[in-house]
Amino acid sequence: MASQPAAPAPRPAPSRAEVLAALSVAIDLGLGQPAEHMLRSALIATRIADRAGLTRAQRDCTYYATLIMWIGCHADSHEYAQWFGDDIAVRHDSYLVDWSGLPYQRFLLSNIARGQTLMRRLSVMASLLANARGHFSQLIHSHCTSAGLLADQIGLGGDVQTALAFTFERFDGGGLPSGASGDAIPIEMRVAQLAEMLEVHARTYGVEGAVAMARGRRGGQFDPRLVDLVIAEAEAILTGPAAGDVWTAALREAPDRNTRLDEDALDVLLVALGDFVDLKCPFTLGHSRAVAALAADGAKAAGLEADNVALIRRAGHVHDLGRIGVSNQIWSKPGPLSAAEFERVRLHPYMTVRILSQVAGLEQIAQLAGNHHECVDGSGYPRGLSDAALPMTDRVLAAAVSYQSALEPRPYREPQTPDTAARRVRERVKKGELDPAAVEAVLRAAGHRAERPKIRPGGLTPREIEVLCLVARGSSNKEIAKTLVISEKTARNHVERTYAKIGVSNRIGASMYALKHGLVNPVAS
Repeated sequence: MASQPAAPAPRPAPSRAEVLAALSVAIDLGLGQPAEHMLRSALIATRIADRAGLTRAQRDCTYYATLIMWIGCHADSHEYAQWFGDDIAVRHDSYLVDWSGLPYQRFLLSNIARGQTLMRRLSVMASLLANARGHFSQLIHSHCTSAGLLADQIGLGGDVQTALAFTFERFDGGGLPSGASGDAIPIEMRVAQLAEMLEVHARTYGVEGAVAMARGRRGGQFDPRLVDLVIAEAEAILTGPAAGDVWTAALREAPDRNTRLDEDALDVLLVALGDFVDLKCPFTLGHSRAVAALAADGAKAAGLEADNVALIRRAGHVHDLGRIGVSNQIWSKPGPLSAAEFERVRLHPYMTVRILSQVAGLEQIAQLAGNHHECVDGSGYPRGLSDAALPMTDRVLAAAVSYQSALEPRPYREPQTPDTAARRVRERVKKGELDPAAVEAVLRAAGHRAERPKIRPGGLTPREIEVLCLVARGSSNKEIAKTLVISEKTARNHVERTYAKIGVSNRIGASMYALKHGLVNPVAS
């Protein structure tokens, strides 16, 4: 039997609050805001809630409504990019403009099809302005619908889901989609709207700038009573915590901060995170679920232990979280990317690690997810890892991502057939990019017949691969004989033939060869 890597050591289970805090960091990236923007906003919201005399239940609802109020914004990124080009840049800049009257109209006109040719800008402008309110109403309806569905999927209560439906309403009734006004907007969302805008302006212009913004939008975008509360205690509400303390401080205010997730509940949340990112582009819908299932089946086919199978499945669900931080203008481009655009794409696995790594208990998932574009020859990204730095779990996930992506449509190509996708990943094996054993395991899981010679480099037989694996792990000839139930003389002959075939003379050389060719945990024959 082929040896297996050691199972991951048990990790402390994260709380739901920690996983949702990680989700909020992903949301920050999509809004063009620095990490922990939504966490700081949630802190400000709880301070306003306390001063406004909200009940404990209302305060709890306010916290989560603020933390994830933009969870649906990525569902309309595709349309945003069609109207404005860079969806992330436009969202970032829109914080500095009141969404009402002439200033907002000027903002829209200056950003329509930004970066496109004059003729393209005029064409988009004419199309958008012909029914601007209708177009934006559709976008906002899409946002609110997806936000409610995702909030339900991650286990947030009906009060939070109700509040999220009013994200784009205004106190003066000039918002969308229903034009609700005053007390018809839940108090939790009125607090959340004000808190989030205060965070951006306080960080950008200081407390005085934030107060000036709130005063200027008093009675328009914001509830005047809440604005007055902020003005009266602006320093206490808007100051701190220090940059390195935001995560901890915000989690201290989370309603269920001490409730640890069981395995099933954690899986539900990770699936929801994958669904969240897949909504960003129409052509990636279902991608994360498919990768997770295929990678887990591939891990089983490769003979990995149950804990490693669970690890790779979870990493599959969240491997693309960092895509949120890259504009749909890039993801939807039908032609070749520029060097600058590809550099943004290269960073998305790093962003995945950044989003997840602060959650205690998800460190291994974060690192594995962040390596899904690494290659065994060192040509991958973002870190250019290779060989010994990439265990079999990482190699299987990379193979599953490559195969599944080929099956899906992309703006620059049609979806490939399963056979074409299989040829594609096997070509990457020939180039040295993907691990042969991992690819064959994934293809076997996907229903393809294995190409046995492709996973036996150097002309090694299946028995010699077993011997190589045992030698690499320090087994003596006597121990090899016992493990394989053969004589010690036969074991010695196998070792000598194996060394001769791969051109090495000792265990260290055999170990390095096994690492380079992904044979430390070979697929059983």
